[in-house]
Amino acid sequence: MNWRQHVFFATLAELVDSMRKAEREGKLRERVKFLSRYSLLIVDEIGYLPLGSGGGNLFFQLVNSCYERSAMIMTSNRGFGEWADIFGDAVVATALLDRLLHHAVVIPIEGNSYRLREHAALIPENMRTRTSVLDPQNQQPIKRRPGRPPKEPRDHSTG
Repeated sequence: MNWRQHVFFATLAELVDSMRKAEREGKLRERVKFLSRYSLLIVDEIGYLPLGSGGGNLFFQLVNSCYERSAMIMTSNRGFGEWADIFGDAVVATALLDRLLHHAVVIPIEGNSYRLREHAALIPENMRTRTSVLDPQNQQPIKRRPGRPPKEPRDHSTG
Protein backbone atom coordinates (compact mmCIF):
# COMPACT_ATOMS: atom_id res chain seq x y z
CA MET A 1 0.00 0.00 0.00
CA ASN A 2 1.28 3.45 -0.89
CA TRP A 3 2.11 5.55 2.19
CA ARG A 4 0.84 8.68 0.48
CA GLN A 5 -2.70 7.38 0.78
CA HIS A 6 -2.41 7.88 4.53
CA VAL A 7 -0.91 11.38 4.73
CA PHE A 8 -2.43 14.71 3.72
CA PHE A 9 -0.29 17.87 3.63
CA ALA A 10 -1.53 21.43 3.09
CA THR A 11 -1.01 24.92 4.37
CA LEU A 12 -3.75 26.20 6.65
CA ALA A 13 -4.79 28.72 3.99
CA GLU A 14 -5.09 25.99 1.32
CA LEU A 15 -7.04 23.76 3.67
CA VAL A 16 -9.49 26.48 4.69
CA ASP A 17 -9.91 27.59 1.06
CA SER A 18 -10.79 24.02 0.04
CA MET A 19 -13.30 23.82 2.89
CA ARG A 20 -14.83 27.19 1.90
CA LYS A 21 -15.29 25.92 -1.65
CA ALA A 22 -16.90 22.73 -0.35
CA GLU A 23 -19.20 24.80 1.88
CA ARG A 24 -20.31 26.97 -1.09
CA GLU A 25 -21.06 23.80 -3.05
CA GLY A 26 -22.99 22.25 -0.16
CA LYS A 27 -20.33 19.55 0.30
CA LEU A 28 -18.59 20.63 3.51
CA ARG A 29 -19.62 17.53 5.45
CA GLU A 30 -18.17 15.28 2.73
CA ARG A 31 -14.93 17.32 2.62
CA VAL A 32 -14.45 17.08 6.40
CA LYS A 33 -15.16 13.35 6.27
CA PHE A 34 -12.67 12.91 3.40
CA LEU A 35 -9.90 14.83 5.19
CA SER A 36 -10.47 13.14 8.54
CA ARG A 37 -9.94 9.70 6.96
CA TYR A 38 -6.19 10.29 6.63
CA SER A 39 -3.96 8.67 9.23
CA LEU A 40 -1.83 11.82 9.39
CA LEU A 41 -2.89 15.35 8.59
CA ILE A 42 -0.06 17.89 8.31
CA VAL A 43 -1.10 21.54 8.46
CA ASP A 44 1.70 23.96 7.65
CA GLU A 45 2.04 27.72 8.01
CA ILE A 46 -0.53 28.39 10.73
CA GLY A 47 -0.64 32.15 11.14
CA TYR A 48 1.23 33.17 7.99
CA LEU A 49 -1.80 34.31 6.01
CA PRO A 50 -5.09 35.72 7.29
CA LEU A 51 -7.96 33.24 7.27
CA GLY A 52 -10.76 35.71 6.84
CA SER A 53 -14.22 35.45 8.29
CA GLY A 54 -15.32 31.97 9.30
CA GLY A 55 -11.97 30.29 8.54
CA GLY A 56 -11.38 29.39 12.16
CA ASN A 57 -14.80 27.79 12.44
CA LEU A 58 -14.17 25.68 9.34
CA PHE A 59 -10.79 24.53 10.63
CA PHE A 60 -12.33 23.71 14.01
CA GLN A 61 -14.81 21.38 12.31
CA LEU A 62 -11.93 19.43 10.79
CA VAL A 63 -9.88 19.32 14.00
CA ASN A 64 -12.94 18.20 15.94
CA SER A 65 -13.59 15.44 13.40
CA CYS A 66 -9.97 14.26 13.62
CA TYR A 67 -9.77 14.52 17.41
CA GLU A 68 -8.56 11.23 18.93
CA ARG A 69 -8.91 9.53 15.52
CA SER A 70 -6.06 10.87 13.40
CA ALA A 71 -2.56 12.13 14.05
CA MET A 72 -1.91 15.77 13.26
CA ILE A 73 1.25 17.80 12.80
CA MET A 74 0.94 21.58 12.93
CA THR A 75 3.63 24.14 12.17
CA SER A 76 3.54 27.80 13.07
CA ASN A 77 5.86 30.67 13.78
CA ARG A 78 3.30 32.12 16.20
CA GLY A 79 2.79 31.32 19.87
CA PHE A 80 -0.42 29.87 21.25
CA GLY A 81 -1.18 33.24 22.82
CA GLU A 82 -1.62 34.65 19.30
CA TRP A 83 -4.06 32.00 18.08
CA ALA A 84 -7.12 34.11 18.92
CA ASP A 85 -5.81 36.68 16.42
CA ILE A 86 -4.99 34.01 13.82
CA PHE A 87 -8.41 32.38 13.99
CA GLY A 88 -10.34 35.60 14.62
CA ASP A 89 -12.08 34.34 17.75
CA ALA A 90 -10.77 33.54 21.24
CA VAL A 91 -13.45 30.89 21.81
CA VAL A 92 -12.55 29.04 18.59
CA ALA A 93 -8.82 29.32 19.35
CA THR A 94 -9.35 27.92 22.86
CA ALA A 95 -11.45 25.03 21.54
CA LEU A 96 -8.79 24.26 18.90
CA LEU A 97 -5.98 24.32 21.44
CA ASP A 98 -8.03 22.19 23.84
CA ARG A 99 -8.27 19.40 21.28
CA LEU A 100 -4.86 19.83 19.67
CA LEU A 101 -2.88 19.95 22.91
CA HIS A 102 -4.73 17.16 24.73
CA HIS A 103 -2.40 14.40 23.49
CA ALA A 104 0.23 16.65 21.92
CA VAL A 105 3.97 16.76 21.99
CA VAL A 106 4.95 20.40 21.48
CA ILE A 107 8.40 20.93 20.04
CA PRO A 108 9.39 24.60 20.18
CA ILE A 109 12.17 25.55 17.80
CA GLU A 110 13.90 28.74 18.78
CA GLY A 111 16.29 30.96 16.91
CA ASN A 112 16.55 32.56 13.54
CA SER A 113 15.67 30.89 10.27
CA TYR A 114 18.43 28.72 8.88
CA ARG A 115 17.48 29.99 5.41
CA LEU A 116 18.46 33.52 6.41
CA ARG A 117 21.70 32.68 8.23
CA GLU A 118 23.90 33.92 5.39
CA HIS A 119 21.98 37.19 5.07
CA ALA A 120 21.18 38.00 8.70
CA ALA A 121 22.90 41.38 8.46
CA LEU A 122 20.37 42.46 5.82
CA ILE A 123 17.37 41.83 8.08
CA PRO A 124 16.34 44.77 10.31
CA GLU A 125 17.02 44.13 14.00
CA ASN A 126 13.34 44.33 14.99
CA MET A 127 12.53 41.52 12.53
CA ARG A 128 15.34 39.20 13.66
CA THR A 129 13.81 38.36 17.02
CA ARG A 130 11.15 35.73 16.58
CA THR A 131 8.09 35.48 18.77
CA SER A 132 8.75 32.77 21.30
CA VAL A 133 6.47 29.81 21.72
CA LEU A 134 4.26 30.36 24.74
CA ASP A 135 3.24 27.83 27.33
CA PRO A 136 -0.56 27.52 26.95
CA GLN A 137 -1.08 27.27 30.73
CA ASN A 138 0.49 30.56 31.81
CA GLN A 139 1.29 32.32 28.50
CA GLN A 140 4.98 32.49 29.42
CA PRO A 141 7.77 31.44 27.06
CA ILE A 142 8.51 27.74 27.27
CA LYS A 143 11.99 27.24 28.65
CA ARG A 144 13.79 24.17 27.51
CA ARG A 145 17.26 23.01 26.86
CA PRO A 146 18.39 22.52 23.28
CA GLY A 147 18.09 19.06 21.82
CA ARG A 148 15.44 16.43 22.19
CA PRO A 149 12.21 16.95 24.11
CA PRO A 150 12.27 15.54 27.66
CA LYS A 151 11.49 11.84 27.96
CA GLU A 152 8.31 10.71 29.64
CA PRO A 153 8.91 9.08 33.03
CA ARG A 154 8.76 5.30 32.90
CA ASP A 155 6.89 3.07 35.26
CA HIS A 156 9.40 0.42 36.37
CA SER A 157 7.01 -1.44 38.65
CA THR A 158 6.68 -5.17 38.10
CA GLY A 159 3.16 -5.48 39.46
